Amino acid sequence: MRGTSWRQHYIKLTEFLGLLLGPDYEIVLHDLSQADRSTIAIANSHISGRTVGAPLTSVALQAIASHSYDTNDYQMNYAGLGLGNKLLRSSTFFIKENDHLVGLLCINFDDSRYRAVSELVLKLGNPDMVPENTFVSSDLSASLPERTPGGEMERFPQNLTELTDEVLDETLEKMNLKSGKISHRQRFRLVEQLNDQGFFLLKGGVKLVADRLNCSQTTIYRYLQRLTEGAEAEGADV
Repeated sequence: MRGTSWRQHYIKLTEFLGLLLGPDYEIVLHDLSQADRSTIAIANSHISGRTVGAPLTSVALQAIASHSYDTNDYQMNYAGLGLGNKLLRSSTFFIKENDHLVGLLCINFDDSRYRAVSELVLKLGNPDMVPENTFVSSDLSASLPERTPGGEMERFPQNLTELTDEVLDETLEKMNLKSGKISHRQRFRLVEQLNDQGFFLLKGGVKLVADRLNCSQTTIYRYLQRLTEGAEAEGADV
């Protein structure tokens, strides 16, 4: 598949999988040439509420920045959070052309109906309700999807503003910082963290961060340049 052909192929596959798997499976196709509006096809979008034009998730950005796709063709069964805070089982297939990552095909499974039926059947067999510590309920809990390797639960932003707020808020919280009260060195460390998470893969990412941190875009670009040159947050002249 060359040129735009991979897109055409996977757009059809997205529609097919959505119909085949049914309404509990959301299928999403991302084009990485436009990370800030990467969603180019989506089936059963009621699960996350996204539409065509929605950006990548923070988890996807992290996977791209860490180059996990170099050694893996897919990532399976990690936790996502859909509309109504429903827990989802999420999986991603890395679409490559000549070993170059060009897209993502993501499947988000809302298994809440099946878990509810399982619990109902167990309760029917035990009128006094299934105790929380039985081996059966433990098995159900163990079957839930795990968080990503970084400990995050994937969320699905509707637009770039939501994605920016999510990434910045979580990063500031992890660093125990407040955006309005940080030193130059802390700001540098924050930009370093955001860069490691792939945030600046987004078009307009520098402006969004500068606006949120009440500093100039030139300052953010200077920090990124220092990182490119190998500067460390500790002891760096920022």
